[in-house]
Amino acid sequence: MARTFKKITIPVSIGYGLTDIMGGGAFTVIGAWLLFYYTTFVGLSPMEAASIVAIARVVDAIVSLFMGSFTDHFYKNALGKRFGRRRFFLLIGAPLMLVYILLWVNGMNFWFYLAVYLAFEVIAAMVLIPWETLPSEMTKDFNSRTKLSTCRMFLSASGTFLATFIPGLLIGHFGEQDPDAYFINGVVFAVLFMVCVFISWKVTWERELTPEMLAEMEKETAPRSLNEKIATVGNLFREYLSTLKVRAFRKHLAIYLFSFTAKDVYNTVFVFFCVYCLNVSSSLSGTLLSMSIVGLPVTLLAGVAIIKFGPSRLYVFAYTTMLLCLAGLFMVYQFPPDNKVTVLLCLAAVYQIGRCVLEFTPWNVFPFIPDIDEMITRQRREGLFAAVMTFSRKTTVAIATFVVGVMLQSGGFVKGSLVQPQEAISTIAAMLFIGTGGLLIIALWQACTFHLNKRTHKIFVDEVERLKARGLKSDVSDETRQVVEDLTGYSYDALWLENDTAMRAGNRKTASVTSAH
Repeated sequence: MARTFKKITIPVSIGYGLTDIMGGGAFTVIGAWLLFYYTTFVGLSPMEAASIVAIARVVDAIVSLFMGSFTDHFYKNALGKRFGRRRFFLLIGAPLMLVYILLWVNGMNFWFYLAVYLAFEVIAAMVLIPWETLPSEMTKDFNSRTKLSTCRMFLSASGTFLATFIPGLLIGHFGEQDPDAYFINGVVFAVLFMVCVFISWKVTWERELTPEMLAEMEKETAPRSLNEKIATVGNLFREYLSTLKVRAFRKHLAIYLFSFTAKDVYNTVFVFFCVYCLNVSSSLSGTLLSMSIVGLPVTLLAGVAIIKFGPSRLYVFAYTTMLLCLAGLFMVYQFPPDNKVTVLLCLAAVYQIGRCVLEFTPWNVFPFIPDIDEMITRQRREGLFAAVMTFSRKTTVAIATFVVGVMLQSGGFVKGSLVQPQEAISTIAAMLFIGTGGLLIIALWQACTFHLNKRTHKIFVDEVERLKARGLKSDVSDETRQVVEDLTGYSYDALWLENDTAMRAGNRKTASVTSAH
């Protein structure tokens, strides 16, 4: 049931953020260990293992598209009225987290692993998409949303650390050749994810329904014909495409996709790189990945820094740090030092500082994107934007994972063997350095022209509130006009029109703001 805005306390923020232990932890384990586990213990080829991830995420990406709009309108039925249009999916998703265990059962065939992974991806999307909209539902305040997002990313960093530290401990305990370590790891995390999602459901709330929503609920809805249903689907896809008309969202999406895909390529290839290129154990690989523990204090510092310096500077810091660490790894690969393990630990720790800021920043920015969209559409479409981000992310991850599998196989990788030909070793190194580094450079380029921050967001929201209060558009200040045009990508004069239909279709013009280019 919807509640009015309440105070965002630290316990509430922690309770909300616990779900990202699943969001950060589950996919960190999958990214770092799943391909290695399937090719080393299950006996799948690199192509088969990568196909499982790619196929499941493409299907899941399509499901995710509909999930956002579905939750936006879920308030119209009895379950949505009672449990909330967003929070209902956390309640039913909590026990379904146990499906994660089945990913790590040994001795099954390709189709079993594909079906289980597909099921888990869909369940995760069913939880994460509505959950990601909750900061926008719970408060309008920049600092309160930042508090929610900071706790979320702190807990995500905790999940990332656990997802790398615990597997390393288990592999060290059971031995490099024992698949039981991976299964026990799956059981531990599945139970943890279930508890976290349930707590998030318990402590969060949603905003009151708007008068427009209440009026829509009262309408009598006649059964729709097949043509009407087809038209509805077509309108839905047009709605998704309309999100890309928001300039700030386009830039945000580009930064998010390129940087997170770079991180995914790194995570997927890193264990292979350590074992086959650097000739160190997989348990040491886990230890290096578990240096993500440095992300815990860094997340707290980033929460302060994003308010003081803005997202753009955090992006530049993150990507530059990670690129420097890639250069350091390249030197270790080409010129192995005597104290290799010490150097690797130092590089891994510094890399994790950059990675933590990389992950922290986009999801702190996301809750403010629907505020910009409201100026264009006069609607609240949090679910729609969350669905587009999830769809785009899962599609690019699917492509990246599949490409890694194809390159491993075409590079001569021998499944189940701890000794690989030189061609395979060179392919693994190239994917780590060229793949990760190239994507980070593109993200860095986009981040340098991103202007959404605390100051511009306040100017923007104040203008929306002024217009809602029937303020005259002619009274807008020059600075406010510039900020609105820069963030929306529209001419100010084409926004907030009385004729809403004309406004939505309205002739989009490139804002005459030099800084936006």
